[in-house]
Amino acid sequence: MQEPLNTAQMKQILEAALLTAGQPLSLDELLRPFDGRMERATLRMLLDELKTDWQQRSMELVQVASGWRFQARPEFSLYLSRISPERQQRYSRAAMETLAIIAYRQPVTRGDIEEIRGVAVNPNIMRQLIERNWIDVVGQRDVPGRPSLYATTKTFLDDLNLRSLSELPAMENFSQQDILFEPPQPE
Repeated sequence: MQEPLNTAQMKQILEAALLTAGQPLSLDELLRPFDGRMERATLRMLLDELKTDWQQRSMELVQVASGWRFQARPEFSLYLSRISPERQQRYSRAAMETLAIIAYRQPVTRGDIEEIRGVAVNPNIMRQLIERNWIDVVGQRDVPGRPSLYATTKTFLDDLNLRSLSELPAMENFSQQDILFEPPQPE
């Protein structure tokens, strides 16, 4: 029989798991190394302690939609980009408008998006957002033709450092112009 672990050892195990995971870990995944010897409440307490322990460091422990992860603090991103410059993928205005509509109105059909935008949705935009794993088909509307319903994914939330859609800025904070990413009109 294994000896019981003390709090410091449990925190070290969690820290090692989170630092080496490569993707966010859910509470269930974080409980797995303890083989049923840790309660969820204890795990949450230890995660809060780890978060506090790392407050003055270059990394931070954050909770996103699919779990917990360590990530570099935003103030270091400029310096880190010089080590391994990732070419950020650029998205067209139409792609960003489509993504915003899906995020705020989900689940939606292509027809809903086209009605809001006032133009047809290019199939390449939908494919690009699906390939990025920011949106997915979540069902079909029960109307003739059974059009696909689209919604955002956990990857979308993770990439924006959000735990849930409720953390998106409130729509009241935006005008229709902001939501559709249109340039301001000259006065």
